[in-house]
Amino acid sequence: MTIRSTGGRVAAYAWLAFAVLNFVDLFVGITGDPDYSLTTFAITFLLLFGCGIAYTVGLRPMIAGDDEGVTVRNPLREVRAPWGAVRKIEGKNAVTVSFAGPDGADLETRAWVLQTSPRAQAKAEARAQKEARKGESLDLRGRTPTMYAAQQLNELRDRHRPKARSGAPDKAAAAKAEEPATGTVRWSIPAVAAVTVPLVVLIVLVVVGVVS
Repeated sequence: MTIRSTGGRVAAYAWLAFAVLNFVDLFVGITGDPDYSLTTFAITFLLLFGCGIAYTVGLRPMIAGDDEGVTVRNPLREVRAPWGAVRKIEGKNAVTVSFAGPDGADLETRAWVLQTSPRAQAKAEARAQKEARKGESLDLRGRTPTMYAAQQLNELRDRHRPKARSGAPDKAAAAKAEEPATGTVRWSIPAVAAVTVPLVVLIVLVVVGVVS
């Protein structure tokens, strides 16, 4: 399963299309003659900085679960935790994953994508408590997107725990369980570069323009 923000992706692609049209206008000349001045290059890197933000904020973030584990990709960092390392998955204001880190310490990551406002979360919890008192099960209408995503991930996690025919872990699973599973946290170099490089060049161009 893969969860992304539809609104974020639409906004990101809209900005990229806007930037491309401006690049063409600046260097080819649609609304006027092309200009290769310092101002033009400053505007170019300002647009590239916006493209970097569109990529990191709109296109990168996602939550993905597969047979091996869960991946939480935020704007600049990415967490990968095998199911054996996952301690808990919750869906409140955001989907949070608690897992064993590289050094064995418990870590927690909060997903950028699919966040719910505190008000919506409070209403969903109140509805759940009301239906629990009535002895009714909580249906899909009473869940926030984060609650439903966390439930799906927990079901996926339970489904991919190796079991023997008797329902107990088999020998291979037991042997594998003896090796402590740990998750990884790493910075995304392309994402960091997409934001920092245009920003640094833009600052340099502005300074040069002020000095000159």
